[in-house]
Amino acid sequence: MQYKTIQGIDVPEIGLGTYKLHDRECAKVVRTALDLGYRHIDTAQMYKNEREVGEALKISNVPRDDIFLTTKIWHTNLDAEDVLQTTEQSLRNLDTPYVDQLLIHWPNDQYDLRKTIESMLILRDQGKALNIGVCNFPLHLLKKVNDEIRAPIFCNQVEYHPFLDQLDLLDYMIEKGILLTAYSPLAQGKVAEDEDLIEISEKYGKSPSQIALRWLIEQENVVAIPKASSREHLEANIDIFDFFLEDDDFDRIDNLNKSKRLVNPSFAPKW
Repeated sequence: MQYKTIQGIDVPEIGLGTYKLHDRECAKVVRTALDLGYRHIDTAQMYKNEREVGEALKISNVPRDDIFLTTKIWHTNLDAEDVLQTTEQSLRNLDTPYVDQLLIHWPNDQYDLRKTIESMLILRDQGKALNIGVCNFPLHLLKKVNDEIRAPIFCNQVEYHPFLDQLDLLDYMIEKGILLTAYSPLAQGKVAEDEDLIEISEKYGKSPSQIALRWLIEQENVVAIPKASSREHLEANIDIFDFFLEDDDFDRIDNLNKSKRLVNPSFAPKW
């Protein structure tokens, strides 16, 4: 596994996304991932699998301090008191005294963002969330929380793959030393069907998915959390550290149409 160092903290470049993994399958997949060398696990209150993730962490032989664990506060739990109470429940579910990263899952203008952050900082000061951040915050909202509120944001987790432009956001995050965690990095399987990525993949003896992940992690401040449920896909997603994309191939991916946003619920912010 390779790491990005952000604000002095090492974050595995490839992690495991656990959205839609449930019950025994979730625990099994997380345990398999840890056995294969994954050290970055991402969950959320909304996923309703924190307990299973915690079970896998407990039965794994991997020391807790070696794992970068993220959970996220659902967008209806952003009242200051709810932040404290629901995070405490998340820690009980995960059976861990702390998470490495606690994120606001989606922005919600019905709540006072400053007070939400204040509660998250209380948790950080208590050692229950080592780093705090946000998820699905477009540039204008990230600037609000980072520049206006002056919150010590570690990460913004956003949809990012070869078919979605996040360049302006990423430029700002690099300037400010903030981690960009790419979810849906394989565009929900669509990278496997793209002719350009297929052609590039043949050149390197890799799959289009591996090419897409390599393109992401070769970017400054970017890590990725692809979801996988089979051992085969888990193995493939971390088998990307033995090659580099040539500049022409990297630029070819850069020049793909970047207008395909796949995750856009009714409560999403204005992108």
